[in-house]
This record gives sequence, structure tokens and C-alpha cells, in this order.
Amino acid sequence: MARAIWSGSISFGLLNVPVKLYSAVSKKSVSFRELRESDSSRVRHRRVAEADGEEVSYDEIVKGYEISPDQYVVITKDELEELDPKKTRSIEIQDFVDLYQIDPIYFDPPYCRVAYKGAEKAYALLVKAMSESRKVAVARFVLRNKENLAALRPMNGVMTMATMRFADEVVKPEEIADSIESADEKPKKRELDMAKALIDSLSGDFEADSYRDEYREQLLALIERKAKGEKAIASPSEAPAPTKAPDLMAALEESLAAVRGEESKSPPKKKPPAKPRAKTAAKSKSGSSRSRSKAKTAK
Repeated sequence: MARAIWSGSISFGLLNVPVKLYSAVSKKSVSFRELRESDSSRVRHRRVAEADGEEVSYDEIVKGYEISPDQYVVITKDELEELDPKKTRSIEIQDFVDLYQIDPIYFDPPYCRVAYKGAEKAYALLVKAMSESRKVAVARFVLRNKENLAALRPMNGVMTMATMRFADEVVKPEEIADSIESADEKPKKRELDMAKALIDSLSGDFEADSYRDEYREQLLALIERKAKGEKAIASPSEAPAPTKAPDLMAALEESLAAVRGEESKSPPKKKPPAKPRAKTAAKSKSGSSRSRSKAKTAK
């Protein structure tokens, strides 16, 4: 059975739902050891300092960011943890959006494929034909001595590609079922309606530019301060705020009230023209940036 690799909570309005994280895939790659050919003796790699060739123990190693050739800013483990150690234990829902709005280029890892000189016409033909037929091509290719499955998809006149998993690499739900606690009670209709209303209030259009890597920005700011010789100021760590309401229904009601209260303070936005959607797609509202601020206010 699969074992949990992470534990934390999903933040949803004022609710904190404890969860465990399991890997959904199981890599099937074949690994090798490096051996000396003459006697099959194991070859190990050592951590050696360039200055004197001396081997360095793991507890003596620190992280350094190279700001110029052979000049580094050293960042300690404590400084990294102080950036926001508590945030890593929470999956904070920012917005609810329709899946069709998220282009596969945002999934990891994406690639762009361009045509060789002289093959532009055939390349353009394939891209246009796939665009008009709304098809995605499933293909095989070899990268770094490993066979991969991939999905090819046209986007803005360019062929994009995202690697895929083979079927036997996907972990089946029953393989982790014994490790997941299942709820004994089904949600009540009133609770379900309230949860749907909260999701609807936090729904918006997907705007890729509104999501930033805040950790990277904080880390680069820390490096810049230390490079200037400034002392790094440690920010106090704050524990995640507990759910304000004592029960599920009250927490839902309080979350919805907080969201709607913020909504009433904001001037109404002009709605964009309606987009064609699949019948099964959930109805969404405009204003994802407002939704994010509402969610943070609600916490």
C-alpha cells in the first residue's frame, strides 16, 4: 500500500480540512549503479571542495546563490525556513475556475516544438489542421535515453508538447484506500448547498498573470539584501489560524457571509461577454482577483 508523503490541510474559506498527500504515480524507470569495470566495485561520488580538494561532510554544506563568477551569497537553513515555513503545510484555494480555461502549457513540464528550416509549410499545415479539428495527438518520443508518452497540442500557431504517464505508472485508488480515512456520514443537503454557494462566490476566470511565485520573490529579495551587506530580518512565524466556527455548517455560513460582505463593498464590475462552454462546465463569475482578496480576508 502507498504511504503518505505529506500532511497538512486545505484552506477553503474559514474551513481547514486536514489531508494527506499520496503520490498518484509510480515511476517504472530502470536504475543502474556505477561500477568499476575490472572488478565491479561500486563507484561513489564524493562532495569535494574546489579550494583544496578536501572532502566535505554533509553538515558543513550550506546553500549559496552565485551573484557573479565565484562570488556567492550564503543563505542559511534558518533564513529559508523564516520566509514562510507554515505556508508549506496548507493548500490555500485561491479561486475556482473552469478546467477549459487553463491551457496545458501551464502544466509541468511543457515543451514547444518548432519546425526545421524548410519544413515550415508542413509544420504550419499540421498545426492548423489540428487546431481546426480540435484534436490532441498522443505520441511517443525518446528524451535523455528514456522513452516518453506525450500529448501534442497546437497553441497560437506553435506545437506544444506535455509529457504523460504510462498506464502502469498511475497508482490506482484502491492501492491507497486502506490508508485514507473515509467519512462515515454523507453531507447534508443544506451543507452541500452552502458549500456550492461558497464555491460559486469564489469562482472566477483563470488569469495566469495574477498568480506569482511569492516564495521565489521573497528569496530573491533576501539574496539582494544580503548581497548589499544588509542584515536579514527574521519575520516571526505565525501558526495557521484555527477555524473560527465550532462546526461545519457554522463555518460555511461564516465563510459565505464574509465573502458576500466583501462583495457588497466592491463596486460592480462590467461582466465580459459570455464564452461558449461545454454543457457540463460549471458556471463561473468574473473577478478572480477579488475572490482571492475575499478568501484571504475570510481567513
